[in-house]
Order: sequence, then C-alpha cells, then structure tokens
Amino acid sequence: MKNRLKDLRTERNWTQADLAQRVNVSRQTINAIEKGKFDPSLPLAFRLARLVNLKIEEVFLDDE
Repeated sequence: MKNRLKDLRTERNWTQADLAQRVNVSRQTINAIEKGKFDPSLPLAFRLARLVNLKIEEVFLDDE
C-alpha cells in the first residue's frame, strides 16, 4: 500500500520519532510504513490519518 506519510510528516517538521511518539509506536514502525515495507493495522492507520486531519484514503493509497 502506498502512502503520503513521509510528505505529511515533513510538512509538519516532525521527525519519525516525533510522529511515532504521537501515535504510540516505534520510530522503526514509522520508517517501515513510509518505505512501504509494512502496512499499518486499521486502528493505527486511523490514528495517523486523524493526527494529520485527513481521511484515511487521503493518507493511504491503493496500489492499483
């Protein structure tokens, strides 16, 4: 699954550690999501989307 997480994070001048702390995961988890190596759980995806005030489908994009 593709995502806009890195762009949204850098627009806010947050480090991966900042974002991780805000959603209660490790920095490594954020790194893996940004690189497309890990798809977040649905609850985590919703937390991330809510944090940046966007709909989940505006943050996470279908590969098709």
